[in-house]
Amino acid sequence: MIQNAPFQAVVDALLDNGTPFPPRYLHRFSDIAPADLTLLLKAWPHISTRRKHSLLEDLEELAEADTLTSFDDLAHPLLKDPDPQVRIRAIRLLWESEDVKLVPIFLKILNEDEDTEARAAAANALGLFVYQGELEKIPAELHHRIEDNLLKVFATSKETLVRRRALESLGYSGRAEVIPLIEIAYHDKNPDWVVSALFAMGRSSDERWKKQVLSKLHDPDEDIRSEAIHAAGELELASARSILLNSLEDEEDLEIHREIIWALSKIGGEGVRNRLEELLETEQDDEEADFIEEAMDTLSFTEDMAQFDLFDIDPDIQLREEDLDEEDGLETE
Repeated sequence: MIQNAPFQAVVDALLDNGTPFPPRYLHRFSDIAPADLTLLLKAWPHISTRRKHSLLEDLEELAEADTLTSFDDLAHPLLKDPDPQVRIRAIRLLWESEDVKLVPIFLKILNEDEDTEARAAAANALGLFVYQGELEKIPAELHHRIEDNLLKVFATSKETLVRRRALESLGYSGRAEVIPLIEIAYHDKNPDWVVSALFAMGRSSDERWKKQVLSKLHDPDEDIRSEAIHAAGELELASARSILLNSLEDEEDLEIHREIIWALSKIGGEGVRNRLEELLETEQDDEEADFIEEAMDTLSFTEDMAQFDLFDIDPDIQLREEDLDEEDGLETE
C-alpha cells in the first residue's frame, strides 16, 4: 500500500527528475507527520525548482477538489522559502486557514517582501482575517491592525496588483473609509480596478452597491461582467434575478455561464429552480451536470434560509408577549 510506504520513497521520487512524480503520492502531504515533514524539509533544498512548483500547484488543485485534505503543516515553513513562487504557493495553500499565528507572517510579507506577487498574495490572504474580525472571531486589536496595514498599503504601495488585492480584502471591512476607496476604484478607467471594486462590493454584504452592480451585468468586458454577476450573487440581489435568468440563454462564455448559475442559486426566488432543472435535464456534459446539481444544493439552502427568515418571528408568539407586557404593566400600576 502506498500509504504504508516509507516517506523516504516519496522524497526519493521528488528528487528523481528523470521520472514524473507519481500523483498517488500527493495525499501523503496532507496532515503530514512531523517526522515526514522533517525528512522533506531536509531534502527540500536539493529538489529541483520545477519539481517544487509542480508539486505545490498539484497540492493546491487537490485541496480544491478534496476539502478533507489539509496542507497547513507543509505550507507554514515554506512561507520563508527563498523562492518567491514557493512562498506564493504556500500562501495559497493557507488561504482557508483561520490560524491567527499566520497574521504577523502575512503582514511581514505584505510590508517587506521584495516580490510583488508575494505581497499581493499576502494581501489577499489577509482578507479572511478581516472577515473573521467583522464576525468578532479574532481580537479587535488584531482586526484593526490588519485593516490599518491594508489601508496603508493601498495608500502608499507603488504596485497596482498589491493595492488591488488590499482593496479586495478590505471589502469585508465595515470601516467607513473603505467606501470611498471602492467608489474611486469603480469609476477608474482601468477595467482591472473596476473588477476589484466589484469584488469588494460583493464581499461587503452592503446593498448600497446594488445600482453599481446591476449596471455592470451586461458590460462588454467579460471580466467586469463576470465579477458583477458574482457580486450580485454574493449580495443576493433579487433585482438581478430576471436579468440573470434572461442572460442564461445567450451567454456563450462557459465560465460566465457558470457564474450566472451560481449567482441565481444564491439569489433564489421565482423561476430559478425550474430554470436550473431545465438546464440539468438537457445538459449532456457530466462535469456541467455536476456543477448544476451543486448549484441546486446551494439553491435549496437559499430557499431554506428564506423560509426561516419568513417565519423567524411568530406573530402569535409576539402577540402573546405583548399581552404579557400589558398585564405586567397593569399589575404594577
